[in-house]
Amino acid sequence: MGQAPTWSDMPRTYGLTGPISEDLPEEENLIQTRKLLDTMKSYNVYENNLELENRERVVKRLESLFRDWLKEMCIEMNVPKVVTEKVGGKIFPFGSYHLGVHSKGADIDALCVGPGFLERKAFFTSFFAKLKAQKEVKDIQAIEEAYVPVITLSWEGIQIDLVFALLPQRSVPDNLDLLNNSIVKNVVDARCVRSFNGYRVTEEILRLVPNVLNFRVALRAIKLWAKQRNIYSNKLGFLGGVSWAIMVARICQVYPNATASTLVIKFFKIFSMWVWPIPIRLIEVEKCTYNLPFWDTKVNRCDRYHLMPIITPAYPQQNTSVSVSRSTFAILNEEIHRGHAICLEIEQKKAKWSELFEPTDFFKKYQYGLVLTGPPDDHGSHICGRLFAKANGRSDPPAVEWDL
Repeated sequence: MGQAPTWSDMPRTYGLTGPISEDLPEEENLIQTRKLLDTMKSYNVYENNLELENRERVVKRLESLFRDWLKEMCIEMNVPKVVTEKVGGKIFPFGSYHLGVHSKGADIDALCVGPGFLERKAFFTSFFAKLKAQKEVKDIQAIEEAYVPVITLSWEGIQIDLVFALLPQRSVPDNLDLLNNSIVKNVVDARCVRSFNGYRVTEEILRLVPNVLNFRVALRAIKLWAKQRNIYSNKLGFLGGVSWAIMVARICQVYPNATASTLVIKFFKIFSMWVWPIPIRLIEVEKCTYNLPFWDTKVNRCDRYHLMPIITPAYPQQNTSVSVSRSTFAILNEEIHRGHAICLEIEQKKAKWSELFEPTDFFKKYQYGLVLTGPPDDHGSHICGRLFAKANGRSDPPAVEWDL
């Protein structure tokens, strides 16, 4: 008898289940992936090397400013010199930029981590003022009342959203591991937990896919499709970037050896058959006893009414699609079925990838529309800020829907 395979010899399983198929790609799959890449390039979604380097430079400059500000705050607070010298401070990009799927002109989401002896308010006042004083910064705004408080700004034309979290210790080391659940154990401010989770979720997604490069190409394709079809928006009741990323990551888990084009085709096949509200999950998230809000239909009655649950892979797990309503759910399903039909024709060589990315004609599709306008003054800007804050909240979808 042959020797039984050891644990280290066993293939790694990604996600909650084993793979649907581990088939290796054939030549036709590789050809289709090249065609997909060529099609996406024609939509000008990729940045060139200079643009990528500029983004990296801006992030480094922001981190340098943030570290300088932390030391200034230490001096202002009369903190011991040894603490000031080691206070550190770190900025963690997250979202599409950290996933490596940002498009040309996209914004950068970044988490600023500071020591626990600071007040959160200082970030939105003192650091805000420091940022505003930089000649490269334009259109800066602090939105403290948002579900995840944020400073938005434009740095040399790059839109940046900065969130802030306090680490319950005196310094922020360079080798800080934010995926360790103990990071959020002693955090008393829920806003800090929510700020941490942006990065934690993004990093977990990257760690839970078998092939990051194929994941990135497939996700770029799905993002382009969703934007072209006007269904890429949490604020409007559809799905945002993290929801699409989790859905694509799940397809990568069950087809670990598939090329990007096959992953896109399987995406539409699987989700055209998906029985909602069965949730999409990448991993079984440990339910730590930290008394933080945790999506769980067995415990939280309101979670049972979510139409299209897509669950984050980091503690405390949350549903990323709470804003999906009955009407937007119907549109999402309609568009996924359309994508599946086109992908079937692509496989049969009866259609091209460009047909998948054809933009929807809003005025042809909808008989009625609603336009909201406001005064272009400070009051109007404040109203927009409040609407932005509420749109990013975790409250349930509106009770009233207008089916015109």
